[in-house]
Amino acid sequence: MSNKKHTVNIKDGNRKDNDKIKNEKDHEEEINMNGEEKITEETDKSKENETAVLKDMLLRKAAEFENYKRRTDQEISTYIKYASENIIKELLPVYDDLGRSIDSINKGETKDFETLKKGIMLIFDKFKNIMEKEGLTEINSLGKEFNVDVNSALMQIPRDDVKPNTVLEVVEKGYKLKDKVVKHEKVLVSAEPV
Repeated sequence: MSNKKHTVNIKDGNRKDNDKIKNEKDHEEEINMNGEEKITEETDKSKENETAVLKDMLLRKAAEFENYKRRTDQEISTYIKYASENIIKELLPVYDDLGRSIDSINKGETKDFETLKKGIMLIFDKFKNIMEKEGLTEINSLGKEFNVDVNSALMQIPRDDVKPNTVLEVVEKGYKLKDKVVKHEKVLVSAEPV
């Protein structure tokens, strides 16, 4: 029986040791779990804070962009509204000169045709200089080959003395603003005789 007791004691001892080890493991797991829970809670709070900060930044950037967009739209609208201001300022003296010429004619002050002609020519030259300064050039295709990019043919005239597709007459002048055609030249073009 003493062997049994001894065996039981060993078993009991093992059980106690096992229980002690189990308790230590449980305690470690509990500490580990609590630590993990704390770490998880801290991580969650950190992530929530980071999310809140990023959300706030996003909202601010969206508001800044909306303000930028509104400001830019307003600037563009103002620019478009007053885009012709510079050319108008340059044309006002020509407008005033024409007005004075008409007043002079109406009042009977200009009776001499040559004086009137000189005045009109001076006003025209002033107007032409302003337009050229702005980049306007006249298209002159007379005697040249017809070009669809700058010419608009009103009629083809059969001719045997001129090469086909040659501009015979400019009916209405055409103009370029820098390198862009703003008004096509209306022309009469030669064709092969029938």
